Amino acid sequence: MTFQDILKIFEENDNFLILTHKSPDGDTLGSGFALCAFLRDMGKKANVVNSDNFPERYDLIYESYYPQEFDVKYVIAVDIADTNLLGSNLSKYAEEGAIDLCIDHHISNKYFAKQSYVEADASAAALIMYKIFKASGRKISRQIARCLYTGIATDTGCFKYENTTPQAHIACAELMSYGIDFAYINRKMFDVKSKGRLMVEQSVTANMEYYCGGKCSMIVLTKELMEKSGVDAAEFEGLASIPLSVEGVKIGITVKQRHENVFKISVRSDDEIDASAFCREFGGGGHIRAAGCEITGSLEEVKAKLLKQAEKVLG
Repeated sequence: MTFQDILKIFEENDNFLILTHKSPDGDTLGSGFALCAFLRDMGKKANVVNSDNFPERYDLIYESYYPQEFDVKYVIAVDIADTNLLGSNLSKYAEEGAIDLCIDHHISNKYFAKQSYVEADASAAALIMYKIFKASGRKISRQIARCLYTGIATDTGCFKYENTTPQAHIACAELMSYGIDFAYINRKMFDVKSKGRLMVEQSVTANMEYYCGGKCSMIVLTKELMEKSGVDAAEFEGLASIPLSVEGVKIGITVKQRHENVFKISVRSDDEIDASAFCREFGGGGHIRAAGCEITGSLEEVKAKLLKQAEKVLG
């Protein structure tokens, strides 16, 4: 597909439903709400949905959003590589043919939609959205620019992750020219933490586990710890970078308990290890240096599976 193909879809259809992935981050929400605003500016009807609630952490993205009433005619998934990322409340869209278009940047995309635009070397789905919007020649509002900047900034870790490209910097420089409050966005996304979040960081850092001669590190977030912190689940975003921050570590693993025997796994790796390939062994995927999956079983069983794979990868 080309950008013009996508823009033609926007022109020829209406009543859009935009799907974002469960446990939403800044990129899926930034892309989703930017697309929603863009379509509405075109005179179309559009809504954004998520299996979970929209986290308060990202209220700067959706503060001016309001749902519209209409019968859905066209469904778009943004920043979603696989239907298992939709979440239980959106599971009906996992059926074959339920999603019309997917716009994504994950190398592990399963091409589940009727049509897909996947740019695996894009720093963020929001960067793809920006290029699509620019190709249209239409005016981009300040709120759209705000959403896109947030999506790119968060998915690049404030431009420090390996997926940061010259294109990402150039796009964000251009987005800054729209008069967005970029300093506020970066402070809110990266610097300000609640007391509960800091308590969790202290706990997981103090209890970090090391394996494979110090080349693999692991932190565990139990439901008990997260509930004790009293903070929204979205505040735990970014914790996955902690294990890899230790000198000598090549694979950093974060194990986060979702339900009694269901764990969300986040893997971060150095330039020698493919995190996406690691997670594919468990039905997941993502990017080369940052990926994830979900594993069922007791905590000890899950850890044993992960460590077996880590030992295999690290030799």
